[in-house]
Amino acid sequence: MAENGNGAAPEQPQAAQAPQVKMNVLGQFIRDMSFENIVAQKGVSSADIQPDIQVQVSLDARKRGVEHQYEVISKFKVTSANKADKSPLFLLELDYGAIFHVEGVPEEQLHPFLLIECPRMVFPFVRRIISDVTRDGGFAPLNIDTVDFLALYRQELARRAAEQKPAEQVS
Repeated sequence: MAENGNGAAPEQPQAAQAPQVKMNVLGQFIRDMSFENIVAQKGVSSADIQPDIQVQVSLDARKRGVEHQYEVISKFKVTSANKADKSPLFLLELDYGAIFHVEGVPEEQLHPFLLIECPRMVFPFVRRIISDVTRDGGFAPLNIDTVDFLALYRQELARRAAEQKPAEQVS
């Protein structure tokens, strides 16, 4: 290695660095939650129950009034019906919010970042709440499978594209 006359190595030109992404979870909260134990309301015997669980997930994100702050809401609708007669067992609806401080994400990548990475960060808390509520409601704790937020995002983009295509053909 060559020296620059004062014994130090010559300075290398700095390569163009990608911006440093900074993300902090500033707060988490349950925006809305309801649990309906239909089995208890009807007085059904638990011996006759074979649950079939369905989980629906939707996401929403919005900019807050403070610079670099975003609110992301994960909405979970968990329904359980008896496999034998399709009668409902319980319904759990949970809107779980989190406030994030996000910097260094390019504008064109911000929407997918907010709807993929942010929900992924708080998902373990959502899973725990769902497990606790179903257990406290008299059922076996429901540990929902990990949600693939990337696949969910791609499905939503495909759905929106399909909605726009017929509208464009009508014009």
